[in-house]
Amino acid sequence: MLNRRDTILKCIVEYFIKKAEPLGSQTLIEEYHLPYSSATIRNEMLELEKMGYIEKTHTSSGRVPSTKGYRYYCENLRDNSVSEELKHSLQTVLEGKLQSVEEVIKESCEILSHMTNLVSVVMGPDEKSERLASIQMIKISSNSLTAIFVTDKGYVENKTFIVPDNISADEIVDCVKILNERLVGTPVNELVDKVEVLKPVISDYVVSHDLVYQALLETFVRFASDRLSLYGREELLNHPEFKNDSNKLMNVLKLLNDSSLFKEVENETRMSEDPLLKIGDEVEINPDVGLVSTKINLGNGETSICLVGPKRMDYDNAISALEYLQEALNEYFKNRGGNNSDA
Repeated sequence: MLNRRDTILKCIVEYFIKKAEPLGSQTLIEEYHLPYSSATIRNEMLELEKMGYIEKTHTSSGRVPSTKGYRYYCENLRDNSVSEELKHSLQTVLEGKLQSVEEVIKESCEILSHMTNLVSVVMGPDEKSERLASIQMIKISSNSLTAIFVTDKGYVENKTFIVPDNISADEIVDCVKILNERLVGTPVNELVDKVEVLKPVISDYVVSHDLVYQALLETFVRFASDRLSLYGREELLNHPEFKNDSNKLMNVLKLLNDSSLFKEVENETRMSEDPLLKIGDEVEINPDVGLVSTKINLGNGETSICLVGPKRMDYDNAISALEYLQEALNEYFKNRGGNNSDA
């Protein structure tokens, strides 16, 4: 049972999440049939505004939740509900024949994005505690090769090479075999420096070694720093604040490519037992968004999954769905005994 003020604040937050429209006391009465007089509701809204839980917009006399109001709602007023559709869809994935951690995470995050209308961001394992397990070179055609880099935590990166006419694909395969012997076991954050040291080795095996060297260097730079996978970016267009404002849309898309922001989020997530929550101006580089993040135990390491959307996102749905996903994936990977990098 909520007290009167909390009941009114809960209705304000949930109405704005649903409608994206400021509201006044009369709207509250008509929408939720609250057992209070219009004067009582106005007085409570005035107190909520003084306390900083709701605020006026510049374009109307109605009120909207503030960052403080959203956080109070998340911590005290939400229903902790998970849709049966999400549960069923996720269980279908986990009961299927998917073998690799990448497939399980990808399928789960696509479902999560679709069910919440938010973008899912998967942050790769900590590169300082992760080591290169293997480099595999696959010959695609006479003039193209794909190198697959795998870490001991199951993270995978690939690079496709277009081989010039003056270079033999077999030369590159031989070169990578030598690099594989010398690089396996190297911490991911040291790979770039070690590849630079091994440049003379590359020149001994490949005539036009600069091309191979630069391609490998670019791959390892991305391997060590750009550890983000994004799912459901199209879901942003389901929110009027992004669909109707191209500048806001471009800004949130820019945020989604900010690896430094998500590295900070990842670090905070790893330190927290509960889902990490950032709302509005708490996301310093973009006050128009909100995000929720939690860590997933892969059995032989950890990763973090973050949901990103408008400041007005449905926090109850997002937090509850992410908590359910965390519990389900932790149990799934625990039961697999850490063998989650098998292809």
